[in-house]
Amino acid sequence: MVQHVEQNLQLMTKRAVKAENNATKLKQENALLQVQLKNYQTENEALRSGQSASLAVVKQNADLALQNLLTVITNSRTSIKQLVSGAESLQLVADLLKSIDRISELSEDGQ
Repeated sequence: MVQHVEQNLQLMTKRAVKAENNATKLKQENALLQVQLKNYQTENEALRSGQSASLAVVKQNADLALQNLLTVITNSRTSIKQLVSGAESLQLVADLLKSIDRISELSEDGQ
């Protein structure tokens, strides 16, 4: 039973690490998209001040950046939820391991 609990703990730890890595990756993507969005905003301001560029292209780029940003946000939330779920599962396993220690201590005292 202890081996089974340890295997579950290892599996949950792997899931938590994977979720953390995914969250880090999504944060990096988010930062990149924010830079892109800032560039598009700068380009938009340049258009307003008379420099040549197509407003339609700028709007399309901004819309694309917004869609990408929203996708990253959604994926980040999913990863964070998975991470929290993994942490809760690890806490449950830790509580079970504590219970096993108490049970074995009671068994030894009773003998």
